[in-house]
Amino acid sequence: MAEQLRDFAHAFLHALRNLMPIIVVVVAFQALLFREWPDGGLSIAIGLLIVAIGVALFLQGLELSIFPVGKRLANQFARRGSMPLLMAFGFAIGFSAVVAEPALIAVAEQAYEISEGRIDALTLRLIVATSVGLVMALGVLRVILGHPIHWYMIVGYILVVAVTFFAPEEIVGLAYDSGGVTTNIVTVPLIAALGIGLASSIRGRNPLIDGFGLIAFASIFPIVTVMSYAILMERVAHWRERQS
Repeated sequence: MAEQLRDFAHAFLHALRNLMPIIVVVVAFQALLFREWPDGGLSIAIGLLIVAIGVALFLQGLELSIFPVGKRLANQFARRGSMPLLMAFGFAIGFSAVVAEPALIAVAEQAYEISEGRIDALTLRLIVATSVGLVMALGVLRVILGHPIHWYMIVGYILVVAVTFFAPEEIVGLAYDSGGVTTNIVTVPLIAALGIGLASSIRGRNPLIDGFGLIAFASIFPIVTVMSYAILMERVAHWRERQS
């Protein structure tokens, strides 16, 4: 218990140091430009303290549960030697993590409100989660086969650029943001733990080289998927108009 308290104190101080640039910028702009303390300054200070405590607790949770569980599950599946099982596990981890990602939930809700219901929040979340799940399955296959990740990244970026030219203009920004928010507080630890655990379990794989990279990989293809879905829906709408 004493060791855990020390670890929490260290994580709390680390979180405060990370928040310090934000505090300095806000205080500096208030002092130099507005020359006054912001309204609700005490509430802001308390809120920042709560954020630091929350980040420290989150980091402790990662160290105590998420990372060990992800690595252990990856090790156990790797020992069984079943590629379909490992790929199915990768899909399940990617899909479930993204569905529960708070940042994606927030973006999806905002998209629903701004579009006045034309963009369904749940549909957007399921599309992004499915694409990340498929990418995770592909990423597991890449780690097993030992393929360099840069070729996958190059293909991914080429697809992103190509699909952008054909996607509806109003959906492009949302698609890029949907890809970005998939690499957030819930998804990143699980994906990193899976990649590192899997690479550690396979002879000849380097966890630093082969284990990392899944996170960046997982942020690309949701962009392609969301824009492709928008293109498909636009084509369907035009077809229905011609039929009527």
